[in-house]
Parts: sequence; C-alpha cells; structure tokens
Amino acid sequence: MKKSNLPKANKQLVFSIIVFMGLVLATVLVVLYGKGYRFGLGSGKIEFNGTGLLVAKSIPDGAQVFVDGKLKTATDNTINIAPGEYEVKITKEGYFEWIKKVKIQAEVVTKAEALLIPTAPKLESITDIGAKSPVIDPTLTKIAFIVSSQSATRNGIYVFDMKSNQLLTLQSSSTQIVDDSVDTFSEAQISWSPDGKDLMATISAGRITPTTYLLDTDRANNPPNDITETISNITTTWAKIKAGKEKAVFDSLPRGVKAIVRSHFNVISYSPDQNKILYKASRSGNLPIIINPRLIGVNTTAENRILEAGAYYAYDIKEDRNYKINSDNFKDAFSWFTDSKHLIYVKNNELHMIEYDGLNDTVVFAGPFIQNYVFPWPDATRIVILTNLGNTNITPNLYTISLK
Repeated sequence: MKKSNLPKANKQLVFSIIVFMGLVLATVLVVLYGKGYRFGLGSGKIEFNGTGLLVAKSIPDGAQVFVDGKLKTATDNTINIAPGEYEVKITKEGYFEWIKKVKIQAEVVTKAEALLIPTAPKLESITDIGAKSPVIDPTLTKIAFIVSSQSATRNGIYVFDMKSNQLLTLQSSSTQIVDDSVDTFSEAQISWSPDGKDLMATISAGRITPTTYLLDTDRANNPPNDITETISNITTTWAKIKAGKEKAVFDSLPRGVKAIVRSHFNVISYSPDQNKILYKASRSGNLPIIINPRLIGVNTTAENRILEAGAYYAYDIKEDRNYKINSDNFKDAFSWFTDSKHLIYVKNNELHMIEYDGLNDTVVFAGPFIQNYVFPWPDATRIVILTNLGNTNITPNLYTISLK
C-alpha cells in the first residue's frame, strides 16, 4: 500500500509560513527601529515606545556632546532619545562651549549644529604696507582698500581676492590696480559696482570739482578711466541695477511672505543664501503664520511672533519662524556671516558672533580693532578686521581671525 505524503507537505507549508512571518516581523522591527522605536520595561510591563533622533554636528568635529549634563557621544553622530525637551551642550578643548535647548519628537530628526569659536583665535596679516578705508564687494569675495603711507608707485588702490589660492601667504593675494603716479588715488573715496567687477574712485582733495575714475578690479588701470563727465549716468545705471536685484529677491519670495514683508518689515538685509531676513519691525502686532500645519524637524528655539515696533528680528523664510534679537547688537558695525546661520556685530569694542535665533552669543575677538571694518570670509572660516594691534604709531593693516 502506498504511503501518503500529505503530512510531510503540511509540515513544509507550516515551516514556510513561519519563515515568511519571521521575515515580515523582522522587517517591521527593523523599520520601527530605524524610526526610533525601542522596547523597554515600564510599570512592570513591556512597552514599545517611539524615540526621536538627535543629530549632533560641530565645526570643527570631534567635540563632546552632553545631553542634560550627561556625556552621550561625540560629533558627528546620531543619538536615539525619548521625546521631550533637553539641554544639549557641545564642547571641545580650546573652544567656547555651545549650548541650546532642543525639543525632541518621536520619529523626527532634530539637529544640533554648533560652530565652535576658538578661545584664542589665530591672527594672520593680509597686508603689511598699511590699509585704509577697506570696502567689501557685493559678492562678499573681494576687499578693496587704499594704501597711503608708501611711495607714489606703491600708494594707490589695492584689491584683495579672498577666494584666490594663497600659495604662500595671504599677503600675496593683494593686487594693486592703480597707483598715485597719475592722480592721488591714496586720497580717493571708493565704492563697488553692483556686480563687483569695477570700482568707482572719487578724488576731492585740493580741487573744486571732484575727479571720478572707473577702475577695472582685475587688472592694472594704466591709464585709469576718467568718468567725471559721465558719472551721473553711471551712478543712475548702478542704482537701477541694484534696485532690480533687490526686486528680484523680493519677487522670489512666497506670496504669503511678500505680504508680511510689506506689512511688517523694514528689511535691513537678506542672508547670503537669501533664506533669512534681518529686519526692523515697522509696526507692532502679531506676525501671521504662513506655513500651517507647522513644519517638523526645524529649529526648535522658541520664536517671537508678537512684534514690537522698532525691535530687530531674524525671519527664516523656509521654516516660517521668527526670532527677536537684542537691539543693542546693531548700534555699531554688523552683518550676516557667510554661512547664513550667524550674524557678526561689534559691541563695547568687542567682535561678537551670534546665531540667527539670538542664541550662543560669543565674543570672537576682544583685542583692538577699527570697529567699522569687519568682513566675513567667503567659506566661513575667518573674519577680516582692520587693526594696528594697539600700536598707534603704525598704520593699521588688514588681518584675518581664524575660526578653525
């Protein structure tokens, strides 16, 4: 009599189903684990709770990350953490500490990104023959300055290109574009064209009618181009170009943002990436919410949407978040830093850097410098200042403050 194969087939089917279900369960667990869910014991029962992800980064990296005072990891790394509010502190020897309160949500990635400032920053000279009245170009990559303490052939107008490859020293990147052999350019007032390619130099000393030249910043201007007779046409053209660029930035804003800019903002400046606006409130009132429902995974610093007329704020266009900044920070020189995440400003003869949400205000440099001349470096690794290092007997020079 032939033996039946049915029991064996049933066993194989059951085994296959078990394997399949195991694979499905494992896949589900892996997905849930990736979303931050963890098993735990609470109140004597097995619990399956969602966690959030905290991504901690720093420049420079390799810093310690503390959460509520406990060392958790080093940057750059990711931490699974239960939902709630935490104080995150990032520290590295030789740098000021960075502290911020963050809100962690289940299945949401929250970032803690720290630009750490050296406690004793390195200074490096850009010029050694003196520098006067430096002006940064609209592209934030070149600085024009005047030399007036040398001979006629060395005096004149120079341009320092911050994006050039410095083979030896920073000093090798300054180029003289005109000297005093034709006119006293060492006494000129200079301004940049809207595209950052030309300089307008006006010389007024010792003459009834000022003489104005248009200088190409990429070459030696010999002879320089005298535009005294046509200056009004050129300045009008430049003003139109500048206005057109400002209009283009405004036109690129989302419709809702345009409305609040018109109704609430006296715009001071846009960040270099044009995603944030530094402004002075034109009137008191509530700033309308543009993005609703609110975005997750954004900056969790508490915002200020109740505006006070005359107060200063930074508005994040992409995240629709608004932060109040101390008005005292804007009495002297100030500007966006090139990473679009920080502002630099001068207060009480000290150079500060602060995050755009008003936190982590840090003194970058407390030595002597001329306060109206502070410029960010294109790659956000330095800040340029004008200083005589406290020696009043020498002509000030341009120096960089290293943030590495």
